[in-house]
Amino acid sequence: MELFFKRLLIKINTKRKQQMTTTQETNNTVQFAHTIYAEMTPNPVAMKFVLNSLLVKEAGKSVEFRTREKAEASALAKKLFAFPYVKGVFITSNFVTVTRDESIEWYEVIPELKELIKLHVASGEEIFSEEMITEVDSEIAPETVSCDIDKQIIDLLDEHIRPAVEGDGGTIHFKSFINGKVTLVLKGACNGCPSTKTTLKQGVENLLRRMLPEVQEVIAETA
Repeated sequence: MELFFKRLLIKINTKRKQQMTTTQETNNTVQFAHTIYAEMTPNPVAMKFVLNSLLVKEAGKSVEFRTREKAEASALAKKLFAFPYVKGVFITSNFVTVTRDESIEWYEVIPELKELIKLHVASGEEIFSEEMITEVDSEIAPETVSCDIDKQIIDLLDEHIRPAVEGDGGTIHFKSFINGKVTLVLKGACNGCPSTKTTLKQGVENLLRRMLPEVQEVIAETA
């Protein structure tokens, strides 16, 4: 009887070890499931592709490519520009905004764009280098942030304006404040959007003028 119980105990311990090993192997092979969906923007030729993972980890950072030549600096943008209808790629936070020409309709190309972006992100391949971010930062850096009013404008943009603009597939940056005039840089779906002028005047300009009496006008440039 004693020998029987010893054998039984050995079997139980062996089975437990096997189960623990199997569980560990299963945990080690679990991979993050990337998801992506397409979202319309106010710009009819710009589509926002939203992922469940960050593409740009630092808040407020973004990159934009308006030509195939510039897209050479980004593996993902280069792949997207291989489609003949792609005219722009904007990458920030957890989404990519793709601008197309008018030769096709979105329903024709959304599946292949989603698949390409998802596969690239899931592969772990670099989207763009840190040097690329630094270079872009230097291009859109404010001309001056030398006074308190500049800092207040930037804070208002960051808190109230940028989240709404990003929700529409673009972004906005402060460039300068000179003689009552605020100059902003627009990127992503904001480029060529029919509602941009209305948004600037009724949204951004009204807010800044209400909060900061020094502001008289807001104008925009595209990146």
